[in-house]
Amino acid sequence: MRSAISFFVKSLFSLILLVLLFLTLPIGAATSQAAGQKKQAGQPPMRFILVRSLLCMEDCPEWISAEGRITSDTPAQLRKILKKIGDRKLPIVLLSEGGEVNAAYAMGRMIRKAGLETAVGGTRLKDCPAEDMRCDAAVAKDGASRGDTYSYGAYCFSACPLVFAGGTVRAAPQWAFIGVHQITTIYSRVRVSYRIEYKIVNGKKTEISRKEVGRKSAGQSSSTKLGKKAAAALTAYLKEMGVSADLIGVMMSVTPDKINVVPPEDAIRMGLATDVLAYNEWPGMPLCASDAAAEAVCHRRPAAEARDAVAVTSEPETRPMDFLLMYDGNCQDECTQWISAEGDITPETPARLKTILKTLGKRKLPVVLQSNGGDMDATFAMGRMIRAAGLETSIGRTRLPNCPTLDPRCKASMAKSGPTKGEVSAGGAYCLSTCTLVLMSGTPRLVGYSDIGLVRPTTAEYPKFFAYFDEMGVNAGAFETMMLATSIERKTIPRSQALELGIINGIIPYGDEPGSHLCGPDAKESLRCPRKAEAGIAPAAASLN
Repeated sequence: MRSAISFFVKSLFSLILLVLLFLTLPIGAATSQAAGQKKQAGQPPMRFILVRSLLCMEDCPEWISAEGRITSDTPAQLRKILKKIGDRKLPIVLLSEGGEVNAAYAMGRMIRKAGLETAVGGTRLKDCPAEDMRCDAAVAKDGASRGDTYSYGAYCFSACPLVFAGGTVRAAPQWAFIGVHQITTIYSRVRVSYRIEYKIVNGKKTEISRKEVGRKSAGQSSSTKLGKKAAAALTAYLKEMGVSADLIGVMMSVTPDKINVVPPEDAIRMGLATDVLAYNEWPGMPLCASDAAAEAVCHRRPAAEARDAVAVTSEPETRPMDFLLMYDGNCQDECTQWISAEGDITPETPARLKTILKTLGKRKLPVVLQSNGGDMDATFAMGRMIRAAGLETSIGRTRLPNCPTLDPRCKASMAKSGPTKGEVSAGGAYCLSTCTLVLMSGTPRLVGYSDIGLVRPTTAEYPKFFAYFDEMGVNAGAFETMMLATSIERKTIPRSQALELGIINGIIPYGDEPGSHLCGPDAKESLRCPRKAEAGIAPAAASLN
């Protein structure tokens, strides 16, 4: 701060002092820039396009495609398109590297107030080239443009997740990316000039007027330290959106030149996402209503209908659970192995599991389950054995070669000794009723596109039921609350709820299958199989039927 020349002017009653004052003021603006600031600066500002699905003939879903950098003008652009759609509840599909944090706050609040869903994904308009998938020529002048969405490789980085958090439903495809990092606050120094007039009476000086006469930029500085004001604003916003403050720690752990990608399971736990889309669901697909028709285009279909949609003809006949030591029949050198466990759980099942685990010795192979459930005490015993052995659990259907559709584990294709050749898939698989208790014992416990079931214990079973939950580190209280809301014996639940409860703690990545990542002792050393297993497989008792 410095003062300029002052001068005195006489008047009849007083002396007036005029001072030209220069002040250098720091003005802070929070921004959260994506990895690679040069690339970020070149990304065009976010543009909103109303799009209608071209994958249907009638009653086609529509969404708002929002792609580009978030600037101070972006909230105004969002307000315009929200005014255009009126009271219609259209999902907003986001693809952005981020931008200004305060603008993201404003957008998230607008989205929440309008009651709209959000999703991470890109939009591809009809007849646009691959290098410009939202080409100007395909944007409709009136009404909606025609197009579809994609999720593979889509991203919502930096400040974008703050906008995403505004959705009433927040759908995250498991093969898209949500990423955060530290907030950068940019301080712009501005030199402001004032003409100040003072009145002096009896030796005392009193300001009577102040007028700005100019301002000039004096440079910039930035900081990634989250000050009290910025921290309070971020904490308040996350609380308002129902997102855990744990996200702040994830953000602050990575510098602005990098991105900390948040896995779907962590996004669910923190409330940043509320759902993970399945392989046949796409960004922009709205949430299913409780009374959604079978032909409705929507995601997270009501559990009863979702279970009915699975082809029951693929289920084997009811029979006691058997265990097969499997290896991938489609491999050449990189042969993965797993334990396939399919069938009803009976009092004899724990002994069968104990035998095959003894056969494996110290090798830790994944246990891939498919079962309608069964005896509860047997399930408790199985779960404790799996936890003690430190094995992974997942849900999947195992199919042996040359077996009929109605009997995919036919005895004719089972190896008499050693591992059995076959393949495994998550699609259409199920773990229902007490099978879920076995599933939750895994370390880790993973699920792909499979059905997870719930079991309602009897009053007599409650004490040991919830003691087992505590033992496995699962939220028994939340499970009990959910079960009290239903009177049926068995019910399927979405993966997002299973993640919230802790029944599962991970999702199988897109392109992978259950139990397909641990190589057998005969696998050729490669990037996928970095080293050969030291322990071999005993030829006897490899399968128990």
